[in-house]
Amino acid sequence: MSTEQSPHDTRNNISDSVATQPPFINEHEFNIRLADNDNYDGLTFEVIETEVAEGKPVVSRGVYLAPNLITTLSLLSGFFSILASTRGDFYPAALAIFLSAILDGADGRVARMLNAQSPFGEQYDSLADMLAFGVAPAILVYSFALEPLGRIGIGCAFVFTACGAFRLARFNVQVGIVDKKYFVGLASPLAAILVTAAVMVAIDHNQWIGQQDNLIMAAFAAWIVICGLLMVSNVKYYSFKEFDKKKVPFVALIIAVLVLSIVIYDIPVGILAIGIIYALSGIVSTMKAKASS
Repeated sequence: MSTEQSPHDTRNNISDSVATQPPFINEHEFNIRLADNDNYDGLTFEVIETEVAEGKPVVSRGVYLAPNLITTLSLLSGFFSILASTRGDFYPAALAIFLSAILDGADGRVARMLNAQSPFGEQYDSLADMLAFGVAPAILVYSFALEPLGRIGIGCAFVFTACGAFRLARFNVQVGIVDKKYFVGLASPLAAILVTAAVMVAIDHNQWIGQQDNLIMAAFAAWIVICGLLMVSNVKYYSFKEFDKKKVPFVALIIAVLVLSIVIYDIPVGILAIGIIYALSGIVSTMKAKASS
């Protein structure tokens, strides 16, 4: 009888017994040996990554379910939006992008609340954001208003997608460097909401806007390019992250209720107006800072 073992059997023996036979090792060392001895010659359904725990790098296996599941739902919403846009169902496509934005805000908060942040989750979130806030809004606007412009419409939509990719890549490399109170450039979810809300306003008020009007097509072409360029600009926008654990004057709550009451009257118009005000606020504050320096 042959006693030879295949590489696959050897790897299984390592993973089954290396932590239970002397000399005993901890989980960190076990995961390192598992990664070193895995030649990935078959189907692999595992994530091995380095995390920081108590200030020390630790190799861990697996993923956190709750935040990554929410990210997957955001990805699904963006994917559905693309399919709906190509079918001409523009309003459901727009609503799906709004849902992606809500889920994108939720996954980070859930990860922080459960102390379930990981490098895999950060990269996965960026990839989902690229589809939901970089590709889906561009396809929505192109299908709704830019397709008659031909190559010009394709170019304008692609500018937004490319700027979304640049924005997300720059955000990833600047984590831990820039002040968390501010976003450098317009955040991709807000840029997506700005172009998506414009489509919803055009649909709701089609009787006086006119979907295929040349002026409207030119306005959408300019709008999507402007929103894309704002994402890659160095304009600083307040992130509101401090509001999670910081008290504000009671009057701020009253103002918020009044604003919500106005928005409810016409939700797409209200969201678009608030988004434009926020986008302009960063530009104005940046110009004031340069003027005073």
